[in-house]
Amino acid sequence: MRKLMINRKDIPQEKIDCMRDQLNFVYGEEKGKRILEEIIDLLERFEGKGLHKPWVDEKDVVLITYGDQIKEEGKPHLQSLHEFLNQHLKDVISAVHILPFYPYSSDDGFSVIDYFKVNPELGTWNEIEALSGDFELMFDAVINHISARSDWFREYVQGNPEYKNFFIESDPNADYSTVTRPRALPLLTSFETKEGTKHIWTTFSEDQIDLNYKNEKVLLKIIEVLLFYVGKGARFIRLDAIGYLWKRLGTSCIHLEETHKIVQLFRNVLEIVAPGTIIITETNVPHKENISYFGNGYNEAHMVYQFPLPPLTLNALHTGNASHLLKWADSLEPISDRTTFFNFLASHDGIGVMPAKGILSEEEIQAMVKKVKDHGGYVSYKNNGDGTQSPYELNINYFDALSHPEDPEDLKVKRFIVSQSILLSLAGVPGIYIHSLLGSRNDQKGVEETGRYRSINREKLSRDKVEEELDQPSSLRHQVFNQYKVLLRKRRSEKVFHPNAEQRVLFLNDHVFSLLRTSLDGEEQIICLHNVSHEFQTVNIPLQDYGIKKGSSFMEIISEQQIHTVKNRIEVTLEPYQVMWIKAYLKRPQN
Repeated sequence: MRKLMINRKDIPQEKIDCMRDQLNFVYGEEKGKRILEEIIDLLERFEGKGLHKPWVDEKDVVLITYGDQIKEEGKPHLQSLHEFLNQHLKDVISAVHILPFYPYSSDDGFSVIDYFKVNPELGTWNEIEALSGDFELMFDAVINHISARSDWFREYVQGNPEYKNFFIESDPNADYSTVTRPRALPLLTSFETKEGTKHIWTTFSEDQIDLNYKNEKVLLKIIEVLLFYVGKGARFIRLDAIGYLWKRLGTSCIHLEETHKIVQLFRNVLEIVAPGTIIITETNVPHKENISYFGNGYNEAHMVYQFPLPPLTLNALHTGNASHLLKWADSLEPISDRTTFFNFLASHDGIGVMPAKGILSEEEIQAMVKKVKDHGGYVSYKNNGDGTQSPYELNINYFDALSHPEDPEDLKVKRFIVSQSILLSLAGVPGIYIHSLLGSRNDQKGVEETGRYRSINREKLSRDKVEEELDQPSSLRHQVFNQYKVLLRKRRSEKVFHPNAEQRVLFLNDHVFSLLRTSLDGEEQIICLHNVSHEFQTVNIPLQDYGIKKGSSFMEIISEQQIHTVKNRIEVTLEPYQVMWIKAYLKRPQN
């Protein structure tokens, strides 16, 4: 892979004009002109890897993991992870999202002390770059806030003029009632500085100090961070908690227009140095606000997290009824040929409740909350600003979220696999949490040790123990892992699962989540059927009514069983929690 250098004269004028407009909007013309020159200077100093592939396709599957999720004695954790992935997953995933691997002080990595270093407990940049040789990588850009133990904040506290206004000093007596609060914690934290007591904006915790983007020095530092990440091999850049970036008192301080303009600026910068870089925004909010980060489809995020999917899939399998999931999926519309959804069901965080608001009723949300508690999970709450609290996040392992502890194991596995097949069938790029792939369970010990609910799904695993269980056909890990890999191989081999391939929801049976996927060239189709109930379900598919090509023969590609048609209709009966991916094969004329 060649090294890439940027020359000012090679930067397209169109990009310069876009960046100028974005900077002028946020900072005004005079300051914007000066900042643009400094950005161009940064670009000229950039030295990184060559171009990535232009866009994603059906082979793109992202594994989400901490750098120390797979551990063994005597090796850097990142090396152990790399070896494990090469041994077991080389043919079923394309990319790895390594959750924050920088030095940190709290929140399992999301209170970053130094953006430019690798946590020495995990390894070094050598291990990161070696991993990038076998898999594409997603880096976290945790750029709304930084650790209270970072040099940046320490220099600010000590009165270094270079770091003046790096953070948001606020009046504790001002009115903050309109500010959106993601956590049931104080918005401001007091710190003793060389200039006296300061009340500093801390959206997420007293250890996570919000950066002040009104100071252009902060913007330039963060652009330097993003360029550094691309230079170290990042293909995907995940903008963590990006919605809170810009603050203006008297507003909600979330999704402000300045935030969108800065994300658009980041995209322009990265398209200059590495056009294949993909920006993913992480905004755990209702759907309409979430997709606003697509911009016009070509100027902002390439992907947004599909946050409604985890709670709606959970609701479908809790109730045995997919009607909410079907209606929601039917409402999704493609934005452009260079945007798509990042689909996921589980992650290092819990299952967000807020994205389901307006889709599920309050009664349905409360029923889901109760089931999660019955299944050994916890619930995190947020302040509403009026003295009340609402469920914000369900903290539980996704496997356990789906199944009561007393359910037989084979039923748990079937129910879990159908949930994952829903994830894999939808338009977009799938992101799979390592604990889902490995069939992990609630880590109650982790919650007891840390006192944090999110630890229930962040267990660190011994490589030797995991591989021992994977070798045992009767073990839960073996069953989940191998069934999951079958689905992944099938998905990656079919053009209909391209992230931008057409998706049509089929309303056949409220208990069966049904999609028709059609390849970009229109030549291949797969009917995806997922029985979310504990009962046998029959579906009757009139082929002509759904635009399924005449003269096709059909095969269920998971079991490789032939499917017969009667009078241009398919009628099949699905077992409880069964998955069918039925491919239409065009009959070719005989020579």
